[in-house]
Amino acid sequence: MIVVTGATGNVGAPLVAELAAAGERVTAVSRRPATLPPGVRHVPADLTDAESLQPALDGAEALFVLVAGGGAGIDPDAVLGAAKAAGVRRVVLQSSQGVRTRPGAASHAPLREFEEALRGCGLEWTILRPGGFASNAYAWASSVRERRLVAAPFADVALPVVDPADLAACAAITLRGGHQSQVYELTGPAPISPPEQAAAIGRAIGAEVTFVELTRTEAAAALGAFMPPEVVAGTLDIMGSPTPGERTPSDDVARLLARPPRPFTAWAAVHADAFR
Repeated sequence: MIVVTGATGNVGAPLVAELAAAGERVTAVSRRPATLPPGVRHVPADLTDAESLQPALDGAEALFVLVAGGGAGIDPDAVLGAAKAAGVRRVVLQSSQGVRTRPGAASHAPLREFEEALRGCGLEWTILRPGGFASNAYAWASSVRERRLVAAPFADVALPVVDPADLAACAAITLRGGHQSQVYELTGPAPISPPEQAAAIGRAIGAEVTFVELTRTEAAAALGAFMPPEVVAGTLDIMGSPTPGERTPSDDVARLLARPPRPFTAWAAVHADAFR
């Protein structure tokens, strides 16, 4: 059995669906109930309360750990200890590219701590480090629907955002084994700027979408509504002043999936209804 935490999110939901379609026994873990594929068991639990995971972990062979909110409030040793006590053999962690590219950033400290704990816990492990997500564009859905407008900072900065469905497909492969002690950086195929993303959304919905550039201060105020300050700062640092490694596409998605990663244009076409 494979246990998927964060099972209702942009990565967890397609991961659960892919594993179930492949005939795997899947337990979906989330804080709240969710609509799941037939045959998938749901267990309400929270990574901040490792004991709550025990009913989900019983009989599991593999565990996918999605650390939401940057990992604040999560004790990696407690989570991994619960997995080990339940007989889990393999853990796949969704971390972040920033753990490597921003080694001193406070925004990524909890993920660095989780990676270190995972390496030393005695279980088989694989680490997935995605860059920015194509699905971050959902933040523009309301303004596109209501005003055909995208407002974002750093108009001239392009990053190779990854489709969460590609990340889910990579997770499904590594959860089945054969990738012990491997770290994969997962990105899209090519850098794309916010105005280019806005134009791609416009083409997907068949309407012109206007792009307006925000200042860093304006963007920080918007992100601060749902992110802690250190995560806001780290996110904007990457978006505005990316390192060469953050700008450069990785070939790890292609290596794992034996096909190129999907571009943002493909993500926009699939999810166009969210913006109509």
